[in-house]
Amino acid sequence: MNEQKTVSSRAWAEMLLLAAIWGASFVSIRIALDEVGPLTSVAHRVGWAALALWVAVIVMRLKIPRDPRVWAAFLVMGLLNNVIPFGLMAWGQLHIESGLTSILNAATAIFGVLAAALFFADERLSLRKLVGVGLGFAGVATAIGLDNFRSFDLRSLGQLAIIGGTISYALASVWARKRLAGHPPQVAAAGMVTGSTLIILPVAWLVEGPIALALEPRTMAAIGYYALIATALAYLLYYRVLAMAGSGNLMLVTLLIPPFAIVLGAVLLGEALRPAAYGGFALLAIGLLVLDGRIWRYLKGSVR
Repeated sequence: MNEQKTVSSRAWAEMLLLAAIWGASFVSIRIALDEVGPLTSVAHRVGWAALALWVAVIVMRLKIPRDPRVWAAFLVMGLLNNVIPFGLMAWGQLHIESGLTSILNAATAIFGVLAAALFFADERLSLRKLVGVGLGFAGVATAIGLDNFRSFDLRSLGQLAIIGGTISYALASVWARKRLAGHPPQVAAAGMVTGSTLIILPVAWLVEGPIALALEPRTMAAIGYYALIATALAYLLYYRVLAMAGSGNLMLVTLLIPPFAIVLGAVLLGEALRPAAYGGFALLAIGLLVLDGRIWRYLKGSVR
């Protein structure tokens, strides 16, 4: 959270590319869900991504870990960072718009701050973080809509499923810091999605039936996109941008994703969001910028 670097033009371009890739993933997942179940969609996502990432690891001649404890850590990471959030969000998208899913997904950084404060002594909640988290929660509540707290239905459950996914992402970041530090990011990503695949394949098979490969071309294209581009390639691009821009600046990608998802959802799926969703995103964006430090530094400078 505290790491800041000057963002070069190239880093900005690659952050925008990463945001566009992830923004389009919400739409592609929704398209695939017209033919496959949520768990099956996750199985396709992590299974094909695992194959692609291991090819990258082999081509880069990276050392593959042999310690069983490392593979156990990959398994837990796969559960927290892929199986649970991907599954919850895919199910949630059956009941809410792709654009709204991307807005609620931005709360990942908010819960990440709270999880870090809970588990790490050097990540205590400062006044700046408390203000950012408070604004973030206000944004989530606004995006969901106060009326949904009064009339609890499948749409409400869908939104809560997305929030549950963001909490799982936050816990995954804690686990990665505790157990996966020191491993090349490409190896960690490949190990994680391999662990995810080992978990989700039998679960999806038992719950939704055999994993079908004979699918409509539209579905296959959507799966190919979110598995190979929005998962495998995006992980590699993510770590590349992280090295160039730093973790603090990389948080800005979270703010860039929803506009892409909202526009693509409207154009390709005919989705329309309520004004409250945009208001919630605005509050979330301000909260994330406070956490990032930019607005906070500006306000402190203005007071002086």
